[in-house]
Amino acid sequence: MIVIYHNPRCSKSRECLLILEENVASLLTPDALAKTEIKTVKYIDEPLDVATLSAIIKKLGIAPIELVRKNEAIWKEQFKAKTLSDAAIILAMIQYPKLMERPIVVHGNKAVIGRPPSRVLEII
Repeated sequence: MIVIYHNPRCSKSRECLLILEENVASLLTPDALAKTEIKTVKYIDEPLDVATLSAIIKKLGIAPIELVRKNEAIWKEQFKAKTLSDAAIILAMIQYPKLMERPIVVHGNKAVIGRPPSRVLEII
């Protein structure tokens, strides 16, 4: 299964989903294709839990702060001036999902942030 953590209001997220939909069939073997489904998670409406977000960050191979959209008003107003632990940063992204970079695409044990959207092709 390929999971895209998607925000339909974001043009990069929409573009990434389109790339997935257009390319999955052509890039996978017939056997793999039969077992592969694209699941869309609208993470703004369905906030992630600590375990899920932590697992995604681990698959991305980054520190939690690298997943934060630091130009968001919420970050600037409430968190920028603070020294936060990784756990606190994860909790901030759970409480305010708009803080997460988007889209994030997970396929098995691999994940990418779809910026640019073509990066999704790296893990199909």
